[in-house]
Amino acid sequence: MEPLITLHDIGRKYVIGAETIHALKSVSLTINKGEFVALMGPSGSGKSTLMNILGCLDTPTKGEYILNGIHVSNMTDNQLAEVRNKEIGFVFQTFNLLPRNTALDNVALPLIYAGVNKENRQDRARKALENVGLGHRVDHKPNELSGGQRQRVAVARALINDPAIILADEPTGNLDTKTSIEIMGLLEDIHAKGNTIILVTHEEDIAKHAHRIVRMRDGLIENDYPNTDIQKVERNVEPA
Repeated sequence: MEPLITLHDIGRKYVIGAETIHALKSVSLTINKGEFVALMGPSGSGKSTLMNILGCLDTPTKGEYILNGIHVSNMTDNQLAEVRNKEIGFVFQTFNLLPRNTALDNVALPLIYAGVNKENRQDRARKALENVGLGHRVDHKPNELSGGQRQRVAVARALINDPAIILADEPTGNLDTKTSIEIMGLLEDIHAKGNTIILVTHEEDIAKHAHRIVRMRDGLIENDYPNTDIQKVERNVEPA
């Protein structure tokens, strides 16, 4: 079976004035369907640049990226936007929810871009919120929800299009310890249902929930190994 993600000799450089910065020097990586991978590295290691390329938010300067059978390395911005909406679910540290919209409308948003009619959108968004334990909060706006609940709304939105991969960028960065554990439990459940998750984090204890850890340094992959000490969330935690 073909890997879900194949990166071959991916590089990304930025020219700032007279200076050229090589954010990624040469990255080759394969990720299979159903994997749970943590992408780690200090600030300036290239992990954010790599995540932007994996998420089709940026294109490499060199190399080849194949996502779910699609060659995305040389696509136009419009083509990338289409791939992004169809193949990738994003969960960000800052939740990125629209403040004036209800939880339901926030979750349904990607379906508008996908051309799904309103009735269908609302049904699917309601189910997605039920799946993350927020069926009773569909009409609440983000400022009426706790941080953990907001992140659950973001997770429901990421799952709504049934994407090939979930990209979670520091998803617990703005949450307290107890809430972080709950969100990691939710990501574990999503992974157990067969979803592929790429988690970007600088926190060792959060990375331990992943089944494979890829460490970056200076624009290169320094280490890539299976996690033999997988941390599981105890299941007696009440959802937020």
